[in-house]
Amino acid sequence: MRLSQLAATLLFTSIAFLPAKGFAQEADDPVVAMVGGVEIRTSELQMAEADLDPQFERLPAEQRRVAALAAVIDIKALARKAEAEELDQTEEFKRLMAFQRDRALHNVLFRSGVVESISDADVKARYDQEVAATQAEEEISARHILVETEDEAKALITELDAGKDFAELAKEKSTGPSAGNGGDLGYFTKGRMVPEFEAAAFALEKGQYGKEPVKTQFGWHVIKVEDRRDAAPPPFEQVADQIRQVLLRERYGELIREARDNVDIEVLDEGLKTAYEAISAQQ
Repeated sequence: MRLSQLAATLLFTSIAFLPAKGFAQEADDPVVAMVGGVEIRTSELQMAEADLDPQFERLPAEQRRVAALAAVIDIKALARKAEAEELDQTEEFKRLMAFQRDRALHNVLFRSGVVESISDADVKARYDQEVAATQAEEEISARHILVETEDEAKALITELDAGKDFAELAKEKSTGPSAGNGGDLGYFTKGRMVPEFEAAAFALEKGQYGKEPVKTQFGWHVIKVEDRRDAAPPPFEQVADQIRQVLLRERYGELIREARDNVDIEVLDEGLKTAYEAISAQQ
């Protein structure tokens, strides 16, 4: 994985705890428990539930909610103990809080400036743009008859030359899994079949069968092409989530570049400076 890709992965991991719809208003965020006089609200419970170990995903919803409450109670209880020991006054804690504040601000801006800025219409427009810019790929519909030897395959071609129906002959003689369906392989594009089979199939015209047997690792094939056409693009519903992720990465990149252009950045460690500049160049 490239360093720039790793950085992007870490980014998306770091924002995973954000509530899906932002922060709840107090009126919609009831108190569910108290620890040492400190409230635990529904929003904290939701954040804790999102941060639970993946093994908890198998539990019923109410059990996950209880597990999240137990985790928040433990956090609050230990936090009160830490306050009693004045750990919140240490330099280590202050540095940690400063970093956590910056990360939270980063994540809030990411949600408002990137996630919430991408509409369904944006995703559909990008899909239409990609479809229009992509050259249609040819696909063919073919049948085949698979046998063990070259002599058997040549005998089949002789029968076809004499007028035997290809599909019926496939049902009678083919040893392949498509035999019961008359050897029908459906539509496929290049890159879907083994090279020898693909080269022979795409060399045939619509309605034509091969006059020479084709050998592959599976045996000997006699191939017939039933149809040739341009492959349809994948349905929008099938790729919408992938397109949205592409838009997320692109808009986050734009947001980051704008932010970097408006702040002074100086890396003092020479080794880190070289590595950071390399990552920045890739992004």
